[in-house]
Amino acid sequence: MKVMIAGAGSVGSSIAKELITNGHEVLLIDEKPEVVARAGVQGARWLFGDACEISVLKEAKLDEVDVVVSATGDDKVNLVVSLLAKSEFGVGRTVGRVNNPKNDWMFDDAWGVDVAVSTPRLMTALVEEAVEIGDLVRLMTLQSGVVSMVEFTVPHDSTMIGRTLGSVPWPPDATVVAILRDDVPLTPSPDDVIEGGDELFFVTTILAEDALRTVLRNRTD
Repeated sequence: MKVMIAGAGSVGSSIAKELITNGHEVLLIDEKPEVVARAGVQGARWLFGDACEISVLKEAKLDEVDVVVSATGDDKVNLVVSLLAKSEFGVGRTVGRVNNPKNDWMFDDAWGVDVAVSTPRLMTALVEEAVEIGDLVRLMTLQSGVVSMVEFTVPHDSTMIGRTLGSVPWPPDATVVAILRDDVPLTPSPDDVIEGGDELFFVTTILAEDALRTVLRNRTD
């Protein structure tokens, strides 16, 4: 897979290293050539310039890229890069970094963003996950702010324990996509029996989150 990353700071370089380790082809775009030594990314291609400039993106051959990641520390830049990637080059998938949570609402398909990743929100989610067992935690917003990925840790005194996934009346717009049990990821099936401490991961519409929360808190039969 070919991936272009705009911004070679700590976030962009970390993403690049992980992708390269996993065998993907990575191009990093940054305005400052001196970031190469600081980034310490081995195996990436580099292009120096303003990723908001069409000429730079043409030089990057963005029409041949599978995924664009806008990972700069400037939300305006991340939005513009995502929009250009979609509207001018038809990139199939864009991921935008949200630096200021107040700007989260802007990172949608109107600006060409397929997936918005808010570092403050993720950090908050991880904190909440650690202290709020038994509550629904939103990890990520997907697809134009309509769909989210959420996590629920089953309390050890939950009445859901012993029930199969297929016997629970999940909301129509919420789907269990993974179970994490004893640090082992499992592919869910209707016959899987829920255990205390299970981490259930759902893809759900944001509108269905309240209904899902109600089911998980055993307020319905």
